[in-house]
Amino acid sequence: MTGERIDISVVVPMYNEADNLPANILRMQAALMSTGARFEIIPVDDGSMDETMTKLQVMAQTDDTIRPAGYPDNSGRGRALRVGIAHARGRFILTTDADLSYDESHLAAMYELLCRPQAPDMVVGSPYMKGGATKNVPAKRLLVSRLGNLILARIMPGKIKTVTGILRGYRASAIRALDLESDGKEIHLEILSKGTAAGFRIMEFPAVLTGRARGKSKFKFKATALSHILFSFFEKPSLLFGLVGSMLILAGLFMGGYIIYLWQNGALNPNRPLMTLMVIVLVAGMQVLLFGFLGSLLVLLRREIFRVQRRQGEILQRLDRIDARQYDAIVEPTGRREKADVVH
Repeated sequence: MTGERIDISVVVPMYNEADNLPANILRMQAALMSTGARFEIIPVDDGSMDETMTKLQVMAQTDDTIRPAGYPDNSGRGRALRVGIAHARGRFILTTDADLSYDESHLAAMYELLCRPQAPDMVVGSPYMKGGATKNVPAKRLLVSRLGNLILARIMPGKIKTVTGILRGYRASAIRALDLESDGKEIHLEILSKGTAAGFRIMEFPAVLTGRARGKSKFKFKATALSHILFSFFEKPSLLFGLVGSMLILAGLFMGGYIIYLWQNGALNPNRPLMTLMVIVLVAGMQVLLFGFLGSLLVLLRREIFRVQRRQGEILQRLDRIDARQYDAIVEPTGRREKADVVH
């Protein structure tokens, strides 16, 4: 496919997925061939300890639709996605799990959605919206996932039901306009946050999530939960500061009520520092609430910066296209004159 235009790039993070190769790659290829589009699959080896990269390299030697990428250290899904996106050449970039917990047919569905008139900039597969489903997913993991997405969906901008899933499709120009930084699974939250802030259109579609059939699950509850909680506080600082500030103010009011109760019963001891402590707690609570308000203003400012960066990028792209057309208009007639002079 060297020199040809690529329509679809599929980025697949991999860590110790040798057991699923090459069967799952072949399944992806079959689904992509059904679209009639030119495609490439970019498996990104996230520092696997097994033969994942070796098998990918062997496959790539005889199949130019497979373009492996990777690095020696295990860094996380976020880094793997960022590396894959950087390597992608397609107009549309799709992402999915290496174990195909989302069936490969979703790849063709996402491409169709992105090619429609008035298509969104990003599409997100969701097993938790109407029409979506889950099959053979361990009950504990499903409970954690549902609960986590329910909470995060209320914190994140937009009305997306599944904010942590990897099954997604992007216009290449849209995903590259975002300055992504995350190395872990919080990258999914980062993309939605920055994409919404930049004004990109995001559409959710129903998908079916199936439990892993082969290999070991890479899900790490503690690390994933902690990273998502920290990102949520960063995304909505009023959540943390509002909670702490409200608790402090309630504690101060409780102290005030207790002081009034003691005073009414003649039991108030002026030597006890209850009044001073009440004032300190109330002032601290109001200051923490103020920090939350200022944090929310900074988030709004950050979103506005993303919008400006997006507009700036679009303007620069248009200028580049105009410059290219002007260059062609000048060079082509000159080239024809030079050829005519040679003939004469």
